[in-house]
Amino acid sequence: MTGRLSRRALNRTTLARQMLLERSSRGAGETMTHLVGMQAQNPHDPYYGLWARIDGFDPSELSGMIERREAVRGALMRGTLHLAMTDDYLFLRSLLQPTLAAVLGSTSFARDTVDVDRDALIAYGRTLLDEKAMTRAQLGPLLGERWPGVPAASLAQVVTYLVPMVQIPPRGLWGRSGPSAWATVESWTGRSVPDGADPRRLVRRYLEAFGPASVSDIRVWSRLNGLREVIDQMRSELEVRTGEDGSELLDIPDGVIVDDDVPAPPRFLPEYDNVLLGHADRSRFFVEDLTPIGWVGNLLVDGLFSGWWKIGKKGKEAHLEVHLLRKVPRAEMKAVEKEAVRLLELAHSDPGTRSFGLHADH
Repeated sequence: MTGRLSRRALNRTTLARQMLLERSSRGAGETMTHLVGMQAQNPHDPYYGLWARIDGFDPSELSGMIERREAVRGALMRGTLHLAMTDDYLFLRSLLQPTLAAVLGSTSFARDTVDVDRDALIAYGRTLLDEKAMTRAQLGPLLGERWPGVPAASLAQVVTYLVPMVQIPPRGLWGRSGPSAWATVESWTGRSVPDGADPRRLVRRYLEAFGPASVSDIRVWSRLNGLREVIDQMRSELEVRTGEDGSELLDIPDGVIVDDDVPAPPRFLPEYDNVLLGHADRSRFFVEDLTPIGWVGNLLVDGLFSGWWKIGKKGKEAHLEVHLLRKVPRAEMKAVEKEAVRLLELAHSDPGTRSFGLHADH
């Protein structure tokens, strides 16, 4: 495809690269690797995100990888919790540690601990967490014994920002819950964060999964330090495309572009999902000034954010509430209903205890 990329073509292309135009036969690990990890502020979000992308996804596959320590949940892009394959976590953490330090520097936790010897705090916190996984609420008082008069919660936050940490199961397992207990990545996986990871590899992988995209898009997604210099080094190995508004969009060479007339099926996505958080300019997915309301799942219809969903209880039934925030064609409504049934099948296997309601709020 030559010429300018319409927003609709950009939408379809990104959906295809995110495996949201057509479900993939890839396994959970391969999919997470392609997506460069998955948003995991809510422990079950990666399960819904993979279900939307993988044909026949089985949550036990992902839970098993977490239990076997093949996948871990920790702070990565933008300082937010992600679930990633262990290899990817180590690679990404190597590049993003300065980003996490910068995020910490803007918080009250850093201000509260400004007079604390940072190296000593990190070393002592690492020692404690190497011995035993703990929640921040458990870690803070132990650190406070060494630094009395400093808010214990802030001491714990500094350690868990600056020491490569992972949250351990049962937290993050499908259908189960547990405390937000942290362990050092070394004690949990037996491996350390390497030095000297290549940031150009991260840029290429982002474009494979989120592109075409602008430098601002990459920066907002990654918060990678020195990004402009990295891009300048890579320009000879990247393809440059033009957006509908004339903006520069970077891409991998020979990246597949999807025509704007390709249909996009409805997709129920979790509250936090890569595809909705991966760009500075989100106009490829958001129209009519509609934005997610928070604390609920997000619904794409015709590739665009169109409403929200939430699973709860209605009497003894598992009940899925679906709210459409914009008008959609009747045929799309039928497709939404079909996908809603599939979502309930994932969340609650007993067909006799499931129901859903579809509401038009526009």
